[in-house]
Amino acid sequence: MTDTSQIAGEILIRLERSSRPIICNVSNRHIHISKDILEKLFGEGYSLKKAKELMQPGQYASTAKITLKGPKGTLTGVRILGPVRENTQIEISRTDCYTLGINAPLRSSGDLQGSPGARIIGSSGSAQLSEGIIVAQRHIHMTPADASFFKVKNKQKVRVRTRPPRSVVFEDMLIRVSENYCLECHIDTDEANSCDFKSSDEVFLS
Repeated sequence: MTDTSQIAGEILIRLERSSRPIICNVSNRHIHISKDILEKLFGEGYSLKKAKELMQPGQYASTAKITLKGPKGTLTGVRILGPVRENTQIEISRTDCYTLGINAPLRSSGDLQGSPGARIIGSSGSAQLSEGIIVAQRHIHMTPADASFFKVKNKQKVRVRTRPPRSVVFEDMLIRVSENYCLECHIDTDEANSCDFKSSDEVFLS
């Protein structure tokens, strides 16, 4: 026999978490870059200059942009996000994959093994990456306190709904929990275009 109190508790949890909005930003194509690759593209001793603070603490859009060249086509104006990282990682949409002529896997950040590479070109040089290009898994950054409120765990996948008039439900939204995060959802440009979504719109756990 089903415990009615348990059912009532689960309903209450859903109501509570679905009532709290989460800011969602659209993640355009971009590159996280290592120091050695950065210097190959822009010269020895080059350092990133901040153009705009991003929502996640310590993260920013830099003034620097690169060109990404694939077997079939090229993407220009791909912005570098700072600060520099240990490994170079490029995040693009599925539509960008068609333009470049590559088949990048759907992955969470940092999962680069076996992913395709491409030539990246800066103002002072270029580099051929053997791997590092992914289509980023849609995800929500949150603190442990946020995770406690929403009753979710790190690496759990949840459903998220957008607002009308073209509301959709995104399945398989990855939860990423860290003390270093703030509450923010990320989707890519293809996902945003599917529902007329704009950066800083709100989503809700479903």
